[in-house]
Amino acid sequence: MEVFQTLETEEDLMTCLHIKLYHPQQSSQGLYRLLPVGNRQKHQADDPLRLGRDAQACTFSLADPRVSRKQLAFQAYRIPQNPGMFFTVQNLSQKGQVSVNGSVLGYLERLDLQDKDLIRFGAYEMLILREQGEAKGSFEVEFEVLAVPPSRETGIGLPSKTPIKDTGSCQCVTSSFPAELRSQGPLENDETLMCHS
Repeated sequence: MEVFQTLETEEDLMTCLHIKLYHPQQSSQGLYRLLPVGNRQKHQADDPLRLGRDAQACTFSLADPRVSRKQLAFQAYRIPQNPGMFFTVQNLSQKGQVSVNGSVLGYLERLDLQDKDLIRFGAYEMLILREQGEAKGSFEVEFEVLAVPPSRETGIGLPSKTPIKDTGSCQCVTSSFPAELRSQGPLENDETLMCHS
């Protein structure tokens, strides 16, 4: 009886986790100087990818004292009978919250990621995009810095504000959003009156 084992080769197209970062003070603070911005890095799928300020405890680190030592982790996983590689995100911060598309994760809570997700912690916004590949034992990660907040660009995680015709009032579905989002005005200037809870 012969046993065949498929070995991963360099020719296999690897899944890539694109992490697009934004912070309001990113241009003046050098927050990303420790990240390999613009360079794809290979990562073993069985090893969690940790992000935080501690370069020894984390795979990648942010040069920001306001970030937790270990802020969050991405873990790759596979589903039986499915060739894709999927990811979860887990909040590793005991003091800070992490939100994924508006859903808040407490300490050690995790959530499955989709093909496109918005992750927030502190003043950081990260747009996560999963580019599917075929390799089974590893994936790539690529960091990019965005000039504008991804929440404004994509609309992911922003409160829904539905105007009511002719009355100038609106229904605001904002109770599940952080106070800093509820206090933001409309993203576009027009004649619609916006209310705030």
